[in-house]
Amino acid sequence: MQYRNMQILDTPRAAVGESPVWAETTGLLWWVDVRGPCLHRTDPRTSRTETWALPEPVGSLACCRSGALLLALRSRVARFDPRDGRLETVAAPEADRPHNRLNDGKASPCGRFVVGGMDDRPEKHPTAALWCVHPGGAVTRLVEGMTVSNGLAWSPDGATLWFSDSRRTGIWTAPWDQARGGMGEARLVAAPDDATGRPDGAAMDAEGGYWSAGVSAGVLNRWLPDGTLDRVVRLPLRAPTMPCFGGPGLRQLFVTSLRGPQAGPHDGGLLVLDVGVAGAPVGCFAD
Repeated sequence: MQYRNMQILDTPRAAVGESPVWAETTGLLWWVDVRGPCLHRTDPRTSRTETWALPEPVGSLACCRSGALLLALRSRVARFDPRDGRLETVAAPEADRPHNRLNDGKASPCGRFVVGGMDDRPEKHPTAALWCVHPGGAVTRLVEGMTVSNGLAWSPDGATLWFSDSRRTGIWTAPWDQARGGMGEARLVAAPDDATGRPDGAAMDAEGGYWSAGVSAGVLNRWLPDGTLDRVVRLPLRAPTMPCFGGPGLRQLFVTSLRGPQAGPHDGGLLVLDVGVAGAPVGCFAD
C-alpha cells in the first residue's frame, strides 16, 4: 500500500523512540525515548520539541484527565507533572521482579491504565505480566507469562482488548469489561514472523483495523479481527516501534522508531503519514 504525505519531522533522534500519544486538547504529541531516558512533547506543525530528562528508563505514557501524565518507568507507574517535573509513584506492579521493566502501556476507554512488563535481560524469558492500574492506584493482573508485552489497543467500541508479545511474536484479542477493567479469555489472532514484522506497538483505527509496527521488517501491518493481514505499509525506517493516530480528525498516523547498529538516515526519527483511514480515540487515565 502506498502512503500519502509522508514526512520525517525535525525532532531529536531517539535511541528507542516509543509510545506516541496524541493530546487532543493541545494538538501536541507526547512520546518517549526509552533509553534516553527522556520524555518529548512535539508540535507536529513546526517540529518544535520540548524535552524532560527522566531518572530511569521509561516504557510508555498516558494522558490523565487532570492534565498530568502517567509514565511507566522501570518498575513503577508514576504521575508526572510537566509544569514542575514532579514524579509521584502511583503503583509498582513488577517491583518484585528485578530482571523486568515496564514496557508498553495505554489508557483504556474507561480511564484505567493497562501496562505490560518485559524481561530486560539479553536472554529473555516469560517472567512478565499484563496489569491494569485503576484510579487510586489499585492493581489487578490480567495475563501472566509475557516475555515482551506490547501492542495494546482497544476496538472502537471498547469491548475488545488487543495485545501482543514481541518475543513470542503473537497478537491476541480478549473481551474487555469496561465496568471493572478486566478481560476474558484471550484468543490468538496472528503469529507474524520476522519477515512479516515482529509485533511492537500498535494503534486502532475507526474501522476496527489494528495497526502493528513490524519492528523487524520496516513496515506497518494492518490486521483484522479474523486474523487477515489486510494492508502492509512499507516505511523509510528499519525499525518502526509504535504508531499513533492524531492531528485534525485523527487522520494522521505518527510512528516512532529506534536506532540500531546500522541505522539509516531516518532511524530513531518521528514519522507522520496519511494511511487513508482515521484513528479511534485513545482514553485518558481517570485520575
